[in-house]
Amino acid sequence: MNAPDTDTATKLALLIVLIGAVLLILLRTGSTRHRIAQRVRQATVRGAADSAADERALANMRQRLARRVALIGERVPLLNAFQREKLAQQLASAGFRDRRTVAGMVGLKIVVGSLLALVAILLGAHVPRLGEHFVFRVFMMAGAFLGGMIAPESMLGFRIRRRQKAIASCLPDALDLLVICTNAGNSLVVAIKRVAHELAPICEPLADEFSVTADELQLGTDSATALRNMAARVGLPSVRGLVTTLIQSQQYGTPITQSLRMLSRAERAAQIFTLEEKAAKLAPKMTLPMMLFVLPTVGLISAGPAVIRLLAVFK
Repeated sequence: MNAPDTDTATKLALLIVLIGAVLLILLRTGSTRHRIAQRVRQATVRGAADSAADERALANMRQRLARRVALIGERVPLLNAFQREKLAQQLASAGFRDRRTVAGMVGLKIVVGSLLALVAILLGAHVPRLGEHFVFRVFMMAGAFLGGMIAPESMLGFRIRRRQKAIASCLPDALDLLVICTNAGNSLVVAIKRVAHELAPICEPLADEFSVTADELQLGTDSATALRNMAARVGLPSVRGLVTTLIQSQQYGTPITQSLRMLSRAERAAQIFTLEEKAAKLAPKMTLPMMLFVLPTVGLISAGPAVIRLLAVFK
């Protein structure tokens, strides 16, 4: 064999070795990446399982706590039948419709009042001068207990007002969707259920009320009764107007599409009037903050150098 053949064989062998080394490196890199990806997937799955387990444990703990609080409310005869019915209506307006919500609310009032009374007993003795008197500590405990009894109802009223505001802001859109569904030939039950499905990502409270009304209509409840129940739960004049329009359309056979379209226009006009009223009230409301915070700063900036020069001259 001559020299050129030997050089060619050597180069070919080197090329084969180089290709093999590259393939080996690529295989090792791929296997390493595969192992890393597998470990990352396992860690992700393990973390998701741990978080799901923690969420389930937290939900179970909340359910047990709510059950115990409701048990306290059932055993303590704090409210009469009329007051419990009124409280149940308020809870339904806030979105709580479970059968034990009234007992849970009563138990929550008692628990919060007792905790605040206990805190008042512990802190009452440390009040300077007045804490030495037993009568002051008794009045402080009674005031804390009454405040704790009133606080859950105040939070409930705040939730009701917030929920009503959300429903009122999305009601014109819901009326437009009802117009579209009725124009498409859907019945009232199908239209309400479809609107509830479409409004779920946008306005959950209104979608929830429509879903409950559609379920009542599907279960065979009278349409007028189901609609009046929705108006009673929401407690808004606009929803009462919608319910009255739907009931009258069913009773007298008037076109429901035209009535809903007019009601939607009226609701949008009312929202525009409300916004204009808020904008008109903005200027008087800004007067006092400007007088307290803006004008003193402007006065210091404008008159400050002159005052400093006068002080330097007359020193």
